[in-house]
Amino acid sequence: MPRTARDVVFVDGVRTPFGKSGKGLYAQTRADDMVVRVIRELLRRNPGLPPERVDEVAIAATTQIGDQGLTIGRSAAILAGLPQSVPGYAVDRMCAGALTAVTTSGAGISFGAYDVVIAGGVEHMGRHPMGEGVDPNPRFLSEKLVDPSALVMGNTAENLHDRYPTITKERADAYAVRSQEKVAKAYADGKIQQDLVEMVVRSLEKGWGLATEDEPPRPGTTMESLAGLKTPFRAHGNVTPGNAAGLNDGATGALLAAEDVAAELGLDARMRLVDFSFAGVDPAVMGVGPVPATEKLFARQGISIDDIGIIEINEAFAVQVLAFLEHFGLSDDDARVNPWGGAIAVGHPLASSGVRLMMQLARQFAERPDVRYGLTTMCVGLGMGGTILWENTNYEGGK
Repeated sequence: MPRTARDVVFVDGVRTPFGKSGKGLYAQTRADDMVVRVIRELLRRNPGLPPERVDEVAIAATTQIGDQGLTIGRSAAILAGLPQSVPGYAVDRMCAGALTAVTTSGAGISFGAYDVVIAGGVEHMGRHPMGEGVDPNPRFLSEKLVDPSALVMGNTAENLHDRYPTITKERADAYAVRSQEKVAKAYADGKIQQDLVEMVVRSLEKGWGLATEDEPPRPGTTMESLAGLKTPFRAHGNVTPGNAAGLNDGATGALLAAEDVAAELGLDARMRLVDFSFAGVDPAVMGVGPVPATEKLFARQGISIDDIGIIEINEAFAVQVLAFLEHFGLSDDDARVNPWGGAIAVGHPLASSGVRLMMQLARQFAERPDVRYGLTTMCVGLGMGGTILWENTNYEGGK
């Protein structure tokens, strides 16, 4: 029987406040409990959605062991109280895990296999450090399939500085300062809090508490405070803890639906999924991944960077964002890029971050009916990039 592709919309997105790994907010909190909190909040905020109408739960995690294992999409769905008839699965595309959960399940909606899905991601880097339990095949190095530096993300960022010699440490630090300033302003203006869900936390020293805001931001960061930081990945290098995202814990979730189903159930349609693209690059410079992924998407859609009104790009490293901007001829402080700041300030719990980009874009779309198109894009470990093109459902004409 013939099938007709359906429009897919982003209905809602929520996340836990992001914490610092180690002795931070979530040191004594399970990763799956964070996902459960997000799923329950999505259902609470959207009472028109009967839980049995959820057709799939796709949750990403980079390290799928322990409390991030056991097919976390399914286990979290059961723990959250969804009917046992609702299936779920786990996704792994490293940093682009949640982004891939959205594109994969969203494609299922377009195809007609689903009507409504929950897609998101979680990373508890305190409990599960990057690379825990990984056993890279020795052929990667013995057969020189990848440069040894490709297996350490900080080293790939230093390699990117080598490839783009015009991107100095000073430019990276300046970008990081602006990210901190923008996040501080967004918090002061009440922008970020709208999609945070309070999370009960427990500390052996302090007892029970409540996480209500992100832990990583460092308001008041200056060029002077960043100048003296160590460069842990290379002596006299360019990458520091100040111009890169930290090690973080947190969970995100998005509610997606076919546009006609959203209308039927009285759900918001905040933005429309237009297209998405993934691309591979040399793993030793994985940070450049968003460039070919975006170019691939632009070529297919017949558009250019000039057609994009807002760009939400993950700030794994400042150099990675600056390489993207330099490629597309944008200034380091282009107002379209991360208007509310990014991961350098707010945190980057790996597989969860893609949906954070989406919820911020959706909020900005609501405030900008003059903007028609926006991007969410990010680099991915082992040399990849992923980009999604979104259309503003509030568009009234303009850019």
